[in-house]
Amino acid sequence: MGPAPLPVCHKYLFCLGRERKVPGKQRHRLCLPIPIFKKGKKNDPNNYRPVSLTSIPGKILEKIIKEVVCKHLETNAVIANSQHGFTKNKSCQTNLISFFDRVMSWVDTGNAVDVVYLDFSKAFDKVPHDLLANKLVKCGLDKTTVRWICNWLNERTQRVLTNASSSSWKEVTSGVPQGSVLGPVLFNIFINDLDEGLEGTIIKFADDTKLGGIANTPEDRSRIQNDLDRLERWAETNKMKFNRDKCKILHFGRKNGNQRYRMGDTWLDSSLCEKDIGVLVDNKLNMSLQCDAAAKKANGILACINRGIASRSREVMLPLYSALVRPHLEYCVQFWAPQMKGDVDKLESVQRMVTKMIKGLENKPYEERLKELGMFSLQKRRLRGDMIAMYKYVRGSHREEGASLFSAALQTRTRNNGFKLQERRFHLNIKKNFLTVRAVRQWNSLPGAVVEAPSLEAFKQRLDGHLSGVL
Repeated sequence: MGPAPLPVCHKYLFCLGRERKVPGKQRHRLCLPIPIFKKGKKNDPNNYRPVSLTSIPGKILEKIIKEVVCKHLETNAVIANSQHGFTKNKSCQTNLISFFDRVMSWVDTGNAVDVVYLDFSKAFDKVPHDLLANKLVKCGLDKTTVRWICNWLNERTQRVLTNASSSSWKEVTSGVPQGSVLGPVLFNIFINDLDEGLEGTIIKFADDTKLGGIANTPEDRSRIQNDLDRLERWAETNKMKFNRDKCKILHFGRKNGNQRYRMGDTWLDSSLCEKDIGVLVDNKLNMSLQCDAAAKKANGILACINRGIASRSREVMLPLYSALVRPHLEYCVQFWAPQMKGDVDKLESVQRMVTKMIKGLENKPYEERLKELGMFSLQKRRLRGDMIAMYKYVRGSHREEGASLFSAALQTRTRNNGFKLQERRFHLNIKKNFLTVRAVRQWNSLPGAVVEAPSLEAFKQRLDGHLSGVL
């Protein structure tokens, strides 16, 4: 028999892993997947993500192997630049900024642009172990490491545990365990050759994939269709499958003909808005829908705090706000920063409400409340975030990405700022308001003592001192 069922809390995942001896067979590695709801109908099993609970000793061994694998991948530049998921110095924000900087540049110069959002069906669970092993060898990993990984994946059994009920044990014949330390790295290696032969612009965050290209002429649109055909062939060769019902197309540009595309024999649906790595992107690129969603989520959590927490002291309210509310207002905000006054006020009103809830500050003006609490307004925090992002792109960990996004000014050495950037031209407000345009002038106006900080932490300290004197 396997381990006895354990009670489950759906908000917290407890590590669990045991081994059992099966008569006449080798020892099996066991894990208990907890089904975590994603979205859609709750009575549809396909809408749950099976997160595996593995043992602490197993995770320690995985971490050791992961360090070896990641060092090899970084040293030999194995993973394509299009991959931003589970990759050093890249993130959801770098993914969105890198891809949409190009899309907005195309739209700004009058082009029609089509972006295809691709969705793999059960991507992590369908990775064939034999094909993965071949790709591990091809990327240059040593035989001992490859053998360890293969042994770790093979002869694995699992059962599903939900509430107080569990399924019977079943052998796992494919996939990399979700919830494991090593799984995401292995998946990145497996999907790394997805880009090969494509003419359009592709970008990935693990399995979340976007394909984009100019769509002015029949030839342009034919190239996008050819890329989709290549991706379909890749999926077939690698025993993966696209969920065609969830693959959507966004059409950008005033003169866009709303071309239809297909994957296999299925025509893909067009969409007016898609959730892209947690950010709502519409075909107008004005970001108002994302502002609405962020404010609604933050206000909902703030209402729960208001109902459930009796104390109104700053020692209680500020940590709760910083940990539970503000992250929803600032997730990837350097990409979708609001520009219209209504959107700016909508976000700021959340922080206004929080500061007004604090005991002793109820009747003071917002600016005084911020000063007494030692806080910046959200608008100033976004400016601060812009400058931190710029530092990373110009001098920090994102320099490689920054080289394709920014150009140094013709006279880089000046008395005030030795790292000035060239300001881009633009025609449309959507480009004007994008980070790679809107933040350049502010970066160029920073004092040399701030931009020349030797580290990111030193830059933040000097920037905060500078912004404290800025209205």
